[in-house]
Amino acid sequence: MTPLSPLSAPPAPLAALALARLDEGVCLHEADGRLMYANPSAEALLRLQPLWAEAAGRLDRVLTPEAVRHAREHAQWDGAITLAPGRALDARLHWLGADVGRFLLLLKDGARSDDEQALQLRHEELNVRFNAAQEQLLQSEKLASIGQLAAGVAHEINNPIGYVHSNLGSLQEYVGNLFALIDVYERAMRAPDPHAMRSEVDATRERLDVDFISRDLPQLLTESRQGIERVTGIVRDLRDFSRSDREHAWRLADLHAGLDSTINIVWNELRYKATLEKHYGTLPMVECLQSELNQVFMNLLLNAGQAIDGEGVISVRTGHDPGQVWVEIGDTGSGIPSEMLQRIFDPFFTTKAVGKGTGLGLSISYGIVAKHHGRIEVDSSPQTGSRFRVVLPVRQPQPAQA
Repeated sequence: MTPLSPLSAPPAPLAALALARLDEGVCLHEADGRLMYANPSAEALLRLQPLWAEAAGRLDRVLTPEAVRHAREHAQWDGAITLAPGRALDARLHWLGADVGRFLLLLKDGARSDDEQALQLRHEELNVRFNAAQEQLLQSEKLASIGQLAAGVAHEINNPIGYVHSNLGSLQEYVGNLFALIDVYERAMRAPDPHAMRSEVDATRERLDVDFISRDLPQLLTESRQGIERVTGIVRDLRDFSRSDREHAWRLADLHAGLDSTINIVWNELRYKATLEKHYGTLPMVECLQSELNQVFMNLLLNAGQAIDGEGVISVRTGHDPGQVWVEIGDTGSGIPSEMLQRIFDPFFTTKAVGKGTGLGLSISYGIVAKHHGRIEVDSSPQTGSRFRVVLPVRQPQPAQA
């Protein structure tokens, strides 16, 4: 290997130590192309370049004159140096300016670049698989939650469907009676003397109790419409809750609407053991994946209900501070012992009986909130209940990542 030029001084010790540790080759050349310095990586990379030894490392014998001229005119040149067959170096030549009068040549093994590119592709592939597995886990937990609430949701749907079905039976009877009365009116209108049938018309009205029908019919229609709207709302809430956000971009959402939708789904599970207190503040629209946040709210609400033994209170509070909002769900349940507080967000950790929980609810909730660049704060102690506060930024750092 050609030694350093005797006319040049080596770099300062600290700089030389740093350059010696680089995997990339670094060469410094005079304006006329003479080599001033080459770090160990450059010497190792160029050992396979015959022209290097023959030309004492002169720049214009290693690179083409056109490359050197391009770097001098445009401050930089990028290209490749061919070594032994099948090997090449990625090269970048910098002209440091007339006041410095030097060239800086940076070298990188092309084969290593290919390996690094392959490693990067493999990393991206694994990242895609990880995100897909995470999405599948989230969907599984959502469906598990729906399964847990299936009986209650079915009850919520069956109630309005039941009285709508009963109302339809009454409406069918009323329609038959009204058609019978219309038939009497038609016969009276066709009679030579309609007034002669007045007594038959009055008797028919009394027998069919038309006055009662006229009062009850609007009420039946209103109740039936409300029942259908109730079922429609439950189905919509289930659809919004269980859908995947993979194909939905980050968007501005009303957290209060998401909370109310989630409460509608879980309410039948909670209504027999807790009263609900809502204290909503004024919230701005929040940039988020709303169905994923609904999963967080559902997990916290269900945990609050399961923590209550007997009867208690579940409170939902919201508010905002500059640049962020918070949603707090509290309960008057048994609380969490201090030695368990550090583990409640660990995957598969649960204090519930076997079959009552997967131990993934809080772990998944923690991941969702972290993805939103937020945090979950916990305040709990035995016999005094728990409070979980979800703090979220109003806008996601750009670019927002799903």
